[in-house]
Amino acid sequence: MNIKTLAGKLGYSVSTVSKALNDSHEISAETKRKVMDLAALLNYTPNAYAGSLRNKKSNNIAVVLPEVADSFFSQAINGIESVAQEKGYHVIVYLTHEKQHKEQSILNDFRSGRVDGVLMSLSGETTSNEHIFRLNDKEIPLVFFDRAPDGITAAKVVTDDFDSARKATAQLIANGSQRIAFLSISDKIAIFNNRLEGFKKALQDAGRPYHESMQVNCSFNEQQNHDLLMALLTQPDRPDAIIASAEKIAANIYSICNQLGLNIPEDLKVIAFSNLPIAALLCPPLSTIVQPAFEMGQAAATLLFKALEKPGFILRNEHVVLPAILIERKSSGLIYPSTT
Repeated sequence: MNIKTLAGKLGYSVSTVSKALNDSHEISAETKRKVMDLAALLNYTPNAYAGSLRNKKSNNIAVVLPEVADSFFSQAINGIESVAQEKGYHVIVYLTHEKQHKEQSILNDFRSGRVDGVLMSLSGETTSNEHIFRLNDKEIPLVFFDRAPDGITAAKVVTDDFDSARKATAQLIANGSQRIAFLSISDKIAIFNNRLEGFKKALQDAGRPYHESMQVNCSFNEQQNHDLLMALLTQPDRPDAIIASAEKIAANIYSICNQLGLNIPEDLKVIAFSNLPIAALLCPPLSTIVQPAFEMGQAAATLLFKALEKPGFILRNEHVVLPAILIERKSSGLIYPSTT
């Protein structure tokens, strides 16, 4: 059953039936009733895809992510969905698995018009912006959130990574830490470099020297991270505190401390950038720097739809910075008040 067959059975033109189905003011109430009654009787469903082709719209937006296991990204997707559903759009999630070549392939597919706009967080391997420039050439609206590239003018929704790391480091110093290690996950992604700079600034403000041996560049490989952390925590001058710049490192820290018989926070204080819902349930509860993931997803999607709905809106100049929150718990040395 298609609209042409429906029109033939009613004796109306295809244009009249189409307008009736779309509740056009040009069509009388009686004609609309006849069209809707027969459509319901014959179980006719409008072909939304065909309509989108005529309108040169897909009614789809893409969300390109490095992974979904990270609780930050799952919460951000919920924020994006909350906006897209109100706009009548579908959200399609694409995963790069931290690979630049997959990211390039995905963005190249979008140039055909498969989606109306793109929300994106860079892969851990991305060092070139050429595939991003090519997408921009097609004038497909693009908003980065969390992991945004340097060296390109684009809409971005990020958090205050520098200041968050600075505050976390200052808190560890205030709690008595002498040798604080910073665990990065990539030196190619701006947010991790900003967090490192915030760490260095807090040391400088406190008159503490920065030692390269206290900076560990982890990877996206769990076994490699395990080996790096094991070496760090068994060296003679091991750190007495750690700031983990990514959620996936936090679980490794707890596991290795358990293997080595190190107590948190007595032997090692820990703060991690993490949106883990179970952070407060760990033993001991994990101090976290929490990004407003849901709100970041909402903000990124809101910017994207402004560009889709308002001709002339200059999307690339938009830069939104949301505050992250340091939630201090026992892992960083917080002493809970006595209940006795």
